[in-house]
Amino acid sequence: MSRPTERFSARVESYRRYRPGYPAGAIALLAAQCGLTAGAVVADVGSGTGILSGQLLERGALVLGIEPNDAMRAAAEERLGAHPRFRSVAAAAEATTLPDESVDLWVAAQAFHWFDAPRARLEALRVVRNGAFAALLWNERPGEPGEFLTEYEALLRRHATEYTAIVARRVDEPRMREFLGGAMRVERFPNEQTLDYAGLEGRLLSSSYTPEPGHPEYQPMLAALRALFERYQRNGAIVFPYETRVYFAQLKPHG
Repeated sequence: MSRPTERFSARVESYRRYRPGYPAGAIALLAAQCGLTAGAVVADVGSGTGILSGQLLERGALVLGIEPNDAMRAAAEERLGAHPRFRSVAAAAEATTLPDESVDLWVAAQAFHWFDAPRARLEALRVVRNGAFAALLWNERPGEPGEFLTEYEALLRRHATEYTAIVARRVDEPRMREFLGGAMRVERFPNEQTLDYAGLEGRLLSSSYTPEPGHPEYQPMLAALRALFERYQRNGAIVFPYETRVYFAQLKPHG
């Protein structure tokens, strides 16, 4: 696999336009349980193109977007750079450059599987204040995925050789528990996107494990995607379902 910090450089536009956000219930959980309040300092670690950062800003937080990939960070800056409570930081989870005990909430959305978890935990413990929470957010396959999503995943396994290995890393609950601690909790929320064919193709190509133009599997993959869309579309669109999972715990107790 290529270096995690470089994997998305060629996929920024697709990621920016076609990745889903996070449902209102997930953001409300961060507010109710994890200290997301107006004026709270939130480190969005592996912030990418700023999808979650934008939703945190809507809650009144001061958001530090920590992103090592230059192209992804530039997309976030284009989207959010004019916001007075957003600060873009060229840094990684393992070395954020943030001051000691400066963060009220540490979050990572769709990014934790790229981190060196033990080093990222030490860094998180350094930068968060006493009593601070950490949360890991994922848009994942729902428990009952339905026929469309089952066939979509079969397409990925057929054409995207890294898919299975990356998904296994992403849903590694023991690794997340090691990072968050034994008191880790998880809450689940329904989520979905409604996509026309261009949106579905963009969603596919935003994933780091899919073949890029010039790869022998690229055109066969798109042909299979077009056929899949035509089988399941209704009025020119399909519904792409997710289950949003939020894993969270108090990272540093009071005292």
